[in-house]
Amino acid sequence: MNVTSEDLARSIIVRLRASGHTAYLVGGCVRDLLLHRVPKDFDVATSAQPADLLRLFPRADQVGAHFGVVLVHENGAHVEVATFRSDLEYLDGRHPEGVRFETDPQQDVLRRDFTVNGLLLDPDTGEVLDFVSGVGDLNARVIRAIGDPERRFREDHLRLLRAVRFAARLGFSIEPETFEAIRQLAPLIRSVSAERVRDEIGRILVEGGARRGFELLDETGLLHEILPEVEAMKGVEQPPEFHPEGDVWTHTLIMLDGLQDPSLELALGVLLHDVGKPGTFRIAERIRFDGHVEKGLELAHALLTRLRFPTHVIEAVEALIANHMKFKDVPHMRESKVKRFLRMPDFEDHMALHRLDCLSSHGSLDNYEFIRRKQAEVPPEELKPAPLITGRDLIAAGYKPGPQFGTALTAVEDAQLEGRITTREEALCFAETMLGN
Repeated sequence: MNVTSEDLARSIIVRLRASGHTAYLVGGCVRDLLLHRVPKDFDVATSAQPADLLRLFPRADQVGAHFGVVLVHENGAHVEVATFRSDLEYLDGRHPEGVRFETDPQQDVLRRDFTVNGLLLDPDTGEVLDFVSGVGDLNARVIRAIGDPERRFREDHLRLLRAVRFAARLGFSIEPETFEAIRQLAPLIRSVSAERVRDEIGRILVEGGARRGFELLDETGLLHEILPEVEAMKGVEQPPEFHPEGDVWTHTLIMLDGLQDPSLELALGVLLHDVGKPGTFRIAERIRFDGHVEKGLELAHALLTRLRFPTHVIEAVEALIANHMKFKDVPHMRESKVKRFLRMPDFEDHMALHRLDCLSSHGSLDNYEFIRRKQAEVPPEELKPAPLITGRDLIAAGYKPGPQFGTALTAVEDAQLEGRITTREEALCFAETMLGN
């Protein structure tokens, strides 16, 4: 029988306390519970030493042996359990050179990042241990560094991005001294690994508050450091007859604001669909962005590769960029081309991007609604019917394989999709007219 992470965390605390140790829920789960949000995971902090943890939970994984952290699993749930500790000096902008295990929970809290993440909760009594005025900051909806902001950010440079993510996701402001420290230290984010930056950007995009997240990235200078291609959208004017909302940056922010529980690929597609416009801006009879799709594909590929996104994510985002301008032509496409368009992988992401693109600019959903009608009219089996013939049939008919096979088979499928041929015999005759007798 499966248990929840919360149930497991409570049982861990019971076992630790029964063995004479202090133990509390800590961190993000406490923050979310106090905000009446559903925590994504549960963490426990305790006075138990690492050896005690391994004795009490012998099947636990040692995920941070030097830091006194184990991961306890049970029936599909897992909870991170950590010994109270204080950190020694940070030398690399990520890890302390060592830790000191503590018995006082206050010492453990003082080395954490933000006050709203520094709360401890007794799950039995509901008592909150608040050594850093975190409850007050929760009520004031503020992200504030614990102690000296500059010191906190110099300890772990990724905290610069984490502050933005928490503020965006929770709809909080960033306390002025904390904000100023981020702005002053923004260049330090360049020392953080691409993978860690990638993960934070992805979370900002999909956890909620993406628009506010990118506004904060811009205001703090972090956008300039990690996504200069996106920063370049600022101030790039667009033709008002198509984009009355303003420049490329404003258009992109409005689209980000419209995201609702998106896939990572869709969110990145929204962010980058017009990334080629700054480099292709020109004024002829009006403002034009000739070739912005091709330029966008080039820039997006370089950006996503630099941040070490997986290949399948890069390919999906590139598909969204490559096809986002084709929607305007759908009402004029041949039936075969429309059907090929509708059967693209992850087509609902393409539709979502197109809808946001329209709503964030001229407001017309005519083509979106045209496609929805087509989807309702055309059964799935007619979008990708079984082939009437294959290359083997052409070889059996006496033709020598070559590049012309692909051309002929594509033309046969087009005719099939348009209902001009329906049988194998008709398909062979059609192919023969293209290949010659």
